[in-house]
Amino acid sequence: MALYSAAAAVLEGLERGDGGIKTLVYNSRFPHVRQLYALVAETLRYSPVLEKLLAGAALLQAEKKLPPQLAKVLVYDLLFGKGLKCGGRWKALARRHRARLEAELARLKVQQKVSRNEDLLAPAQAASPGASQVPRYVRVNTLKTCVDDVIDFFKRQGYSYLGEAASVEELRALSGKKFLLDLHLPELLVFPPQTDFHDNLLYTSGHIILQDKASCLPAFLLSPAAGSHVIDACAAPGNKTSHLAALLKNKGQIFAFDVDTKRLATMNTMLMRAGVTGFQLAQQDFLTVDPRDPKYSRVTHLLLDPSCSGSGMVTRVPGEEAAPSPERLQALAGFQRRVLSHALSFPALRRLVYSTCSLHREENEDVVHAVLQEQGSAFRLVNAFPSWPCRGLAAFPGAECCLRASPADTLTHGFFVAVLERCREGAAAPSILPVAAEENPQRREGTEPGAAPKKRKRKKQRVKE
Repeated sequence: MALYSAAAAVLEGLERGDGGIKTLVYNSRFPHVRQLYALVAETLRYSPVLEKLLAGAALLQAEKKLPPQLAKVLVYDLLFGKGLKCGGRWKALARRHRARLEAELARLKVQQKVSRNEDLLAPAQAASPGASQVPRYVRVNTLKTCVDDVIDFFKRQGYSYLGEAASVEELRALSGKKFLLDLHLPELLVFPPQTDFHDNLLYTSGHIILQDKASCLPAFLLSPAAGSHVIDACAAPGNKTSHLAALLKNKGQIFAFDVDTKRLATMNTMLMRAGVTGFQLAQQDFLTVDPRDPKYSRVTHLLLDPSCSGSGMVTRVPGEEAAPSPERLQALAGFQRRVLSHALSFPALRRLVYSTCSLHREENEDVVHAVLQEQGSAFRLVNAFPSWPCRGLAAFPGAECCLRASPADTLTHGFFVAVLERCREGAAAPSILPVAAEENPQRREGTEPGAAPKKRKRKKQRVKE
């Protein structure tokens, strides 16, 4: 019941104008913010349809004590979502009206001459192209378990394991209770779209992390060696931070920054559940962090995923700005240039990953190009992950070293990643040109991106049902 009540409270806050969806979700104190965000977003997306169903079935007239926003959430999950897996007495109430609601839904489809629920949505409310085809990606948390054990666990739950994928097309063809090992990332399992693991034991115990594949790229490409000191500059909600900890094998130190206290509190809970140690969270604007502070004298790796337009997210919420104005883009790009320049000023820094979930060149290639020009020959772009199919836009010489991701081409959210490395002393290579035959550090460990990972050893700790 807590989930539905929390979702209804967020919807009521939106109606009153108390804040945006992200702010209200994070302020809700609900422990699973992504689950709550997804339910609110989908309820909002179907809101006009839900209002017609509620009116046609006269549900609010029949159940006068049922709050309207809670009614929307319940009817969404009953007819379009997971079928009311929780809900207590409200669940029983909604199910009493199920036949009438389903009849009203069928009548609405006939009236609009459509056969699919999605077709009931107006173009402005429909999901972006590719949203329904993005698989459910599951990152195995190697701090607590290993890939083989997680595969065995899912097989015992009735899932069919099809082995390692050979192409993106194999991921696209997934359906039912089948899953694959990803073809690019060695600890990523791939399930059909909309597969829900929020109530699964592996998720609630921190053995798996629900994280889009594109979002896994920054930490994977930063690839800090165990024992390194790393900064996660804009860290909340913490998935990338937990990924860094897994790559570090909990050896070394992670400094994570975010300006929002409640987001950091949620992040702390998530990191503890994932078994992350050796991290320091700070409620601080990264731009105010002093690179000369002795505390950061050993920081060699830095992950920078700053605020952006979010235009690459395939599940946008109605009312969010899908196409930011030129003024908004200019402001974002200005902030991103400042924070990237600041990040490169840490004296011991050797490698940095800059990433956004934006599709706009202004926030991506243009930011990287401008900052590299400021740096002279101090830093250069790395031609990392050469097997990745989508490259940066041809905005400047060497921009093809950057990576892009999209629902259509990579079956992920829209994303941008650039890897920068400090030039060796005395090197005279222009900073905007790619490093020739640059190797990703993962290769030295036998897991070259795009190649089959070496055989994984089973860990002693096993996942038990």
